[in-house]
Amino acid sequence: MEFPAELRGEIERLLSGESTERLTSAAEGLSKRYRENSGTGKSLAASRRDILAYAAVRMPATFGAVSKALELSLECIPEENREFSTALDIGAGTGAASHAAYALTECGSITCIEREPEMLAVGSQLTELCGVPAVWKSGDITAGLDEKADLVMCSYCLNELSAGARRSAAERLWNSTERLLLIVEPGTPEGFANILAARERLVELGAHIAAPCPQEGVCPMENGDWCHFTARVARSRLHKQLKGGDVPYEDEKFCFIAASREAVQPCSARVLRHPRIDSGRITLRLCTPGGTEERMVTKKSPQFKAARKSGAGDSFN
Repeated sequence: MEFPAELRGEIERLLSGESTERLTSAAEGLSKRYRENSGTGKSLAASRRDILAYAAVRMPATFGAVSKALELSLECIPEENREFSTALDIGAGTGAASHAAYALTECGSITCIEREPEMLAVGSQLTELCGVPAVWKSGDITAGLDEKADLVMCSYCLNELSAGARRSAAERLWNSTERLLLIVEPGTPEGFANILAARERLVELGAHIAAPCPQEGVCPMENGDWCHFTARVARSRLHKQLKGGDVPYEDEKFCFIAASREAVQPCSARVLRHPRIDSGRITLRLCTPGGTEERMVTKKSPQFKAARKSGAGDSFN
């Protein structure tokens, strides 16, 4: 899903009073702090300039990742259960997940929980300007959650917590979930490890795993490998300037887990990597209920057309 033009315009309007040089410096500093302080629980973005730089360079990627994860999750839920009246965005940042959820589900009421005052201020300004029905509240996942909603989202948040806080965070998120919980993390080995730990705890609590897994047993990924997907994100001119790149897009790698309180329809298999295309055949790396496997599909197979159109993250039946 494309980053909304209206949202991009409002972000750039808020940025108009800042010099590109200072925003670039803020973006670089922010990126460095996130790399070096992941898992410490420290406040990494505090000044308004930091938050504006974050909105410019990270909101499109987060929006893209959450949008794709939510789309893949909704495919595994019965069609009659794909509408949500309320949503809860935990660790909302500047509201990227809320914008994604509203675009895909048109939730009538969204509550955004964010601990950083400047994040909250910029995020609430953006949802208001773009007509997203969001109420913003100060809060922290480590301090407990009083809110409940049909759809609960937590994106790029567990990686900021200490190892000891993540397990209890997964339980708090589940307790706040009336119907569907979506957790999105960076597409790195560490992000995948956090998703696996959350998945294990959610299954213990009785959750049905909707996506991306085709089964709820032990994850079959071998040591040294990790399950992750990609969202391609278009870059604006300003985005390219702040990131110091010329390519008109970036590929955001992410991991996710979707857990439901209602019955789900998990896919028969999930494409784990970009298919290898050779003359007359396509080789797919799949996660199936029986484990991971490589499946070769030839032109003679009725699945060839579907295999040719498939990409990493897609379901494959």
